[in-house]
Amino acid sequence: MIPTQGRVLVDFYADWCGPCKAMDPVLEEFKMRSDAKLVKINVDKHRDIALEYGVRSVPCFIFFDDGAEKNRKFGAMPVERLIQMTGG
Repeated sequence: MIPTQGRVLVDFYADWCGPCKAMDPVLEEFKMRSDAKLVKINVDKHRDIALEYGVRSVPCFIFFDDGAEKNRKFGAMPVERLIQMTGG
């Protein structure tokens, strides 16, 4: 489910999570401003993946470069911070 090639930002979220919902417009802007691919994973539907990556709170953003985890941040944040964590 998580691509192993290229630059990928994974958004671990839940439908009931207020901060996750607040990130929706920020993530839309991120997609327009970044060349990193965005993958969204619902932790309630994919608990196995969330457990595999040690996600215990949402929203959780993990940046991968060619399958290797490079950065991890939790909570709502501005688009600039997402861009910074993915290296531009």
